[in-house]
Amino acid sequence: MAALAPTAAPGTGRTPARRRGPVDPRLWSRSRPARLRLAGLVAVGSLTALVVVAQAWFLSRAVTRLVAAPAGGWDAALDVLPPVVVVLAVRAVLAALTPLLAAGAATRVKADLRSELLAARVRQGDAGADGGRLADLVTEGLDGLDGYFGRYLPALVLAVVVPLVVGVAVLSADPLSALILALTLPLIPVFMVLVGWHTRDEVARRQRVQSRLAHHFADLVDGLPTLQVFGRARAQVEGLRRTETAHASETMTVLRTTFLSALVLELLATLSVAVVAVTVGLRLVGGHLDLGTALFVLLLAPEAFLPLRQVGTHFHESADGAAAAETAFARIAEAPALPSPTALPSPTAQAVPSSEEAFDPRLQVDALTLDGVAVDGRLAPLSLRVGPGELVALAGPSGSGKSTALAVLLGLQRPDRGRVLVRQGGRTVQPLRDPERWRRAIAWVPQAPTLLAGTVADQLRLAVPTASDASIHSALAGAGVDDLHPDSPVLPGGEGLSTGQRRRVAVARALLQVEAAGAQLVIMDEPTAGLDPAREQAVLARVRALGAAALVVSHRPALLAAADRVVRTDR
Repeated sequence: MAALAPTAAPGTGRTPARRRGPVDPRLWSRSRPARLRLAGLVAVGSLTALVVVAQAWFLSRAVTRLVAAPAGGWDAALDVLPPVVVVLAVRAVLAALTPLLAAGAATRVKADLRSELLAARVRQGDAGADGGRLADLVTEGLDGLDGYFGRYLPALVLAVVVPLVVGVAVLSADPLSALILALTLPLIPVFMVLVGWHTRDEVARRQRVQSRLAHHFADLVDGLPTLQVFGRARAQVEGLRRTETAHASETMTVLRTTFLSALVLELLATLSVAVVAVTVGLRLVGGHLDLGTALFVLLLAPEAFLPLRQVGTHFHESADGAAAAETAFARIAEAPALPSPTALPSPTAQAVPSSEEAFDPRLQVDALTLDGVAVDGRLAPLSLRVGPGELVALAGPSGSGKSTALAVLLGLQRPDRGRVLVRQGGRTVQPLRDPERWRRAIAWVPQAPTLLAGTVADQLRLAVPTASDASIHSALAGAGVDDLHPDSPVLPGGEGLSTGQRRRVAVARALLQVEAAGAQLVIMDEPTAGLDPAREQAVLARVRALGAAALVVSHRPALLAAADRVVRTDR
């Protein structure tokens, strides 16, 4: 029903440029297993339609034989009983199989969308969407697809297949009843279109309010210490209460529409079945229709309307999921694309071979030009070379493109012009053509490293899962983390550790990648910030001793003085 009710992307205020079909193809194009499950749903729906007709046929025959049999003559009716039992059992099995297929498809599609959303957020960097709205979308928002796949989509498949099969069966038995069904069945989809047009704005408003509530709450939690210092914490309670009240109001509006539309759909379907029943009854009494045909038609008429009624009932459950998916696709489309073979020029360099041959730690960046926030709107071309055992510093004022340059080197952003080259097996190759493998050859220390819940040793084993205790102790010592034991607990986000300790743990992780995993290039963003001069010199000496090429972003005079070369981004 996404086609009947396209929704604005929550948080963006935009409405999709064009309406999509009831089954959004973007939900299936990313996952082959999900497409197989959709095909399975269609097959199960087709079998269900045939079983419905068979069930009505055998039941009508059983009742007819029972009525026509003389007193006590049950044998004729009992002859039809085994097929009836078999048909009912098959229908029960198909009914149980449908939600299993739908749930499997929902799980796979949600996992794929969440992975793509997080990857898009990584590619966007600081320009990405705020964390509160993204967290709400990735968790509760996409969970709305359970209703879309689990209930709405199976009902939609049955709503397409069952009325067609039932209509053909009724046409072969009673053309007049088939004509009535043909005239009344389309009324329900028409009504559903009208409901969809009315519902789309309500669902979009509710999604925006819910997203705003999540964003507001996340901002309050992040800024609570500052608000308390300035005595503004209590003043924010009223704003949060207004947002919560608006969310409750929009939710009740959607529920009111859901219940009213369900009532009208049930009434319309009931009246349509009643028209068929009245005409069949009058002709049966008048002798123009036999009992078997009348029962066959009366048993099939409700079955023709049942899937359509279920679609109307489950449509509102799917609306939240469809709106969340629309927002997810919009965010994914807005994220910059990763470098591709066609996007990077290669006048002399070859593509990275498929073998796992190690990179020679010689990095060459030729006239790399990036979009940035320099005064003239574009950064100056950047050229640098880093060889084995060398330490090259990247310096420049804030906004001159240092972080952007690192994003390019990590394969997270593509340059406008220029190339990133390394040596591999005596050949010059462009590593950004295989960014995943290239990142495995890099030890990366961000300016604000993220630590997960666990121990200090767990943080290092994120990079090298098979690292021994001895190698972990060595890496921690090399990074100057002598005040933390490998088994010291780390709370989510690194809570409990100082900023300097978090940064040194990240440096130790990079050292471990070089020592134990063979990383050939170390890229660090302000790795020695917050360190005393002695520890700073010890860390730099350890990095040099590893023999890997090292590129370091820093403003610290001691580090710039210790570097073999300093490349400035503001020239």
